[in-house]
Amino acid sequence: GPEAVLSHHTAAELSKLSARQSQLIHVTVPRHVHLRAIPGITLHRSSRIEQARHPSLSPPRTRIEETTLDLAGTATDLDDALAWLARACGGRLTTPILLRAALDQRTRIRWRPELAIALDDIAAGAHSVLELRYVRRVERAHRLPRARRQVRSAIGQHTGYRDALYPEFGVAVETDGRAAHPAEAHWQDQRRDNAAAADGIVTLRYSWTDITQRPCFVAVQVAAALRSRGWRDTSRPCGPTCPVPRS
Repeated sequence: GPEAVLSHHTAAELSKLSARQSQLIHVTVPRHVHLRAIPGITLHRSSRIEQARHPSLSPPRTRIEETTLDLAGTATDLDDALAWLARACGGRLTTPILLRAALDQRTRIRWRPELAIALDDIAAGAHSVLELRYVRRVERAHRLPRARRQVRSAIGQHTGYRDALYPEFGVAVETDGRAAHPAEAHWQDQRRDNAAAADGIVTLRYSWTDITQRPCFVAVQVAAALRSRGWRDTSRPCGPTCPVPRS
């Protein structure tokens, strides 16, 4: 009907938020509309469809902020939900400010506090889901100091960005989410690390597996590096079996 809009994964495909083609077409209709099941179509119902509708795009679809939050709210787990936020902002399809405004307009959404915190982290410079996981699982979970994100640095005639920098202690953390590490990318990383060392900065580099499966191990190393450079604040273990010492 005329009030229906494309939404969720279908709207994400149209908005370039997702490159994966959904096997079903997702359509949102007003909550008061009752329809029979339609083969090939997943129906969603909303009481705020007018606010969610993009004002001009055709075919009718939800705004990118609404699409992102729809997918975050129906994600299988929190990491998947945060990935949608990172993808939308990292692809410059929207901003943390616009997403936060859309989040505030919703009376109900799964993981609201965690999504709000993640948007603050993205606004502070965490551009990828792996960087968000580092902030949440390593830095914040173990009460490490808050790093500066995406710090610009000069490498010869080129400009680079450090994922996380603790400038007062001369420690940088780089996260690498690539499954493969081509030779050229390896040498770029090495040149960046060498340039940082010349500036007196120690660089710790961690893979996707390190951050997602061994966050406590990462926290132990980062805390040790920070303490060797003068950090005297209090860290904490994230649980009873966590090896991070309480200092």
